[in-house]
Amino acid sequence: MSEPFITKHTSYLRIEKWEKLSPSLTVGFSTKIGGISKPPFQQLNMGLHVQDNQQDVIENREKLAEDLSFPLSSWVVGEQVHDINIKTVTKQDVGSGASNYDTSISNIDGMVTREKGVFCTAFFADCVPLFFFDSKQNIIGVAHAGWRGSVHGIGQQMVERFRSLGSDPSDLQAVIGPCISKKYYEVDEQVITHIPKPFHSNSVTVKQNGRFNLDLKQLNKDILLQSGVLRNNIGVTNYCTYEDSELFFSHRRDNGKTGRMLGFIGFSD
Repeated sequence: MSEPFITKHTSYLRIEKWEKLSPSLTVGFSTKIGGISKPPFQQLNMGLHVQDNQQDVIENREKLAEDLSFPLSSWVVGEQVHDINIKTVTKQDVGSGASNYDTSISNIDGMVTREKGVFCTAFFADCVPLFFFDSKQNIIGVAHAGWRGSVHGIGQQMVERFRSLGSDPSDLQAVIGPCISKKYYEVDEQVITHIPKPFHSNSVTVKQNGRFNLDLKQLNKDILLQSGVLRNNIGVTNYCTYEDSELFFSHRRDNGKTGRMLGFIGFSD
């Protein structure tokens, strides 16, 4: 399948195929280009939780919000605790975490909505962004899948949440966004033991040093397939946050001191 993300602006990538299906839909992933944050968070850091200057981050968010025509007051932000908890968000949740991390919705790593004017967000710097869209039911969602969220099946939890809202998994479209690629994601056996055995052959490679390379994109794709999402409805990006240093922050490449990109999806009013 072709690259799902289209670049028409230096500060973000868009899933244009979905936006063409629904003209009110805005969906994509920010880059690190175009903001005002200073090293080591330069430039367009979206994360309020990484010891960057808070006002700089808010200005970055406001700039992106203006570029996307989706006001910051409509953003919904989750705490992100590397778990698999999902929340169905509504107009009542808008503004949560938008300008103050302390007001983020606690203990969630994914969110789903069918309401307009609700801008669902998640933050990344190597972890996997999972985007979801059911064009029949007009339900959308985004999830943050680190290795823990991935192996514990946050992708499956998202599919189940869509199902509970009336969505058929066979109608669900999913995109796996920019994250660290298998080539650069070396882990130890402790991580591998958490991965269900059926997924090992596609996503785990043993290295000569006794460590492993883990393919988070493939792991999440296999989990989505097992959850009933059709193969032709899953897009997987070729972008790697570690390798594409001009475009993206990377927690691993930047030794933990870095900014965050934003994964976003929302129907405009």
